[in-house]
Amino acid sequence: MDLQIAAALAPLLGWAAHGSILTHRLASARRDPLTSLHTRAGWTARAEHCIRRHPTAAVLLVDLDHFKTLNDTHGHAVGDAALVATADRLRTWCGRNGTAGRLGGDEFVAVVRDLAAADLDALIAALHRPLDYAGKSLPLAASVGVCRLAELPVPLLTDALAAADAAMYTAKGRSRRGSHTSR
Repeated sequence: MDLQIAAALAPLLGWAAHGSILTHRLASARRDPLTSLHTRAGWTARAEHCIRRHPTAAVLLVDLDHFKTLNDTHGHAVGDAALVATADRLRTWCGRNGTAGRLGGDEFVAVVRDLAAADLDALIAALHRPLDYAGKSLPLAASVGVCRLAELPVPLLTDALAAADAAMYTAKGRSRRGSHTSR
């Protein structure tokens, strides 16, 4: 190879490598490192797209019940395992019908194109299955709040999140586990 060609290609290769590294970092920033779910920013972009295209979409907020007690009693490794298990169960439930994300801590979010096509009872059952960890079966529980976009005067994600949040706190306050739908 001619020395002049090599000298001309070196900066281009450096820029290509730099671009590849930046692309990888951007993709990583949109994924939660523990659960591999979308972070708030990555999920929000997908959720906005979904609700624009699907008038039957619904937004769900999921909060693990008694997570601090689980973490404090059994240790952070068990807490992490509970978060990973919850993420896997939510991701599996969403399947091709939606997208799941982790807002932070023990709070998760999902958007599905059509709640009628999704089995909400199956999600509740999955989120309440015990966690098998180191030969122990540890109880898991979650409160789920749901907002159907069609029930909002204007189908905005911020309003859907607020309604799902209120519904989730209503579910959390009830004596039995499960979900609650807004409105």
